[in-house]
Amino acid sequence: MYELQQVDKHFPGVHALKAVDFKIGRGEIVGLVGENGAGKSTLMKVIYGAYQPDGGTVTIDGTTVRFQNPRQAMDHGIGMVFQEQSLITNLTVMENIFLGFEQQFVRWGVIDWKAMAAAARAQLAKVKLDIDPSTITAQLSFAQRQLVELAKVLTLEERVDGDLVILLDEPTSVLAREEVELLFKLVRDLTKRASFIFVSHRMDEVLELSDRIYVMKDGEVVDVVEHDQAEVDAIQRKMVGRDIDKEYYREQKQEDYDRGQVLVSFDKVSHTGKFSDISFDLHAGEVLCLVGTEGSGREAVLRTVYGLDTPTSGTVTIKGDEITNFNAQSGVAHGVGYVPRERKVEGIVNGMNVFENMTLSQMQNYSSNGVLRVGDERKLAKDWINRLGIKTPHENKDCAGLSGGNQQKVVLAKWRSGGSDIILLDHPTRGLDIGAKEDVYEMVREMSADGVGIILVADTLEEAIGLSHTILVLKDGEFQKRFDGMPGDKPTLFDLVHHMI
Repeated sequence: MYELQQVDKHFPGVHALKAVDFKIGRGEIVGLVGENGAGKSTLMKVIYGAYQPDGGTVTIDGTTVRFQNPRQAMDHGIGMVFQEQSLITNLTVMENIFLGFEQQFVRWGVIDWKAMAAAARAQLAKVKLDIDPSTITAQLSFAQRQLVELAKVLTLEERVDGDLVILLDEPTSVLAREEVELLFKLVRDLTKRASFIFVSHRMDEVLELSDRIYVMKDGEVVDVVEHDQAEVDAIQRKMVGRDIDKEYYREQKQEDYDRGQVLVSFDKVSHTGKFSDISFDLHAGEVLCLVGTEGSGREAVLRTVYGLDTPTSGTVTIKGDEITNFNAQSGVAHGVGYVPRERKVEGIVNGMNVFENMTLSQMQNYSSNGVLRVGDERKLAKDWINRLGIKTPHENKDCAGLSGGNQQKVVLAKWRSGGSDIILLDHPTRGLDIGAKEDVYEMVREMSADGVGIILVADTLEEAIGLSHTILVLKDGEFQKRFDGMPGDKPTLFDLVHHMI
């Protein structure tokens, strides 16, 4: 039994955890839900040893423990599978699995790579992943890397006595449904040797997997719900403290777009191995959604618009200019802003504060004779913090310390403050809570009303239907079907799925 009793945690100006009680028994799967900023991440870091509580007690099987760092937590069988993944992509799979614990394979001062590979295969077998341990991690799919993360945590079995407690931080956020089902089956099988704490904003998955669900709001546990009594609507009300807006996707604010002003045009554009013969126009004020399964080519189309990928044939035109030089600088120069799926890797720069991240793409506007006008940068940041309701104590806050929803707002502010009128949204609500998603939907409507053209790869089909003026269905890199999506005339889930698979 792992238990926290009356645990408190303070940061300057923030009471992050308020007398939190939490427990997990042997072989249990416990769900943990709440809005961004509710205290979930802080609680996870206390459990994992990254933070030390300011009050309360932590016990394992009745014995009080106090971890000074994650290494001590690991020595007691506490492991974590991170949402953004902790693997070093230029190392091999086996090097990642045993990172920091290589000494067991050292013989006469040299690593025995064969022994490490054999041990890695044994760990990979636990998660039913059949790959060469010497594979460079960057070559794996996201789902495969997620399983390597889990295999890495399961090495604790051989290093500690007693049961394991494994924290799963948004493990399904970018997985296809079949990959989610595989992960869930593995987790259930592994309860013979471990307990799991499952953090997710996908309520259906939390209800499906968890034995009990802890609901957090404003640093407190506001409810503990047994699996048989769990209802999505009731839990969401507890999370946000109110009923969810019936007009969740802000359809009542969806206006028609300017069909006479084309911002982006694809004419029979192909990229070998990714998509072929794609044609469409994006108009001012239009929200155009690309729908398809993983590998359908939708993300590659986004990257081509931005200039990160170069097509092998066809014509791409942005605001009347035919694009021949594909790179991010050209995309930005044409007013294209890109909000990537991996916001912590590609969207923000960790270590830079809020105002630095906001002005990063427009430094030429804030420098004179090589000297930055920091006062002007701060003024712009304060304006956008107010306009978008970004929750941060000040503009000097390190962006890495903000919640996911507020990081997403900073990325959007970066492009909008720089005048971008073409915005590419790649899973903009991935990993966000209900309230933060509503904020993003509001911003989409406001940008559309301002004449911004938006190309969206949505997190769910419901999101695609709710937000879009136009939906293009892709399958295996090829165009399948176009749907108009004005209010009252939107396609159904069946309409989309029928052409996706």
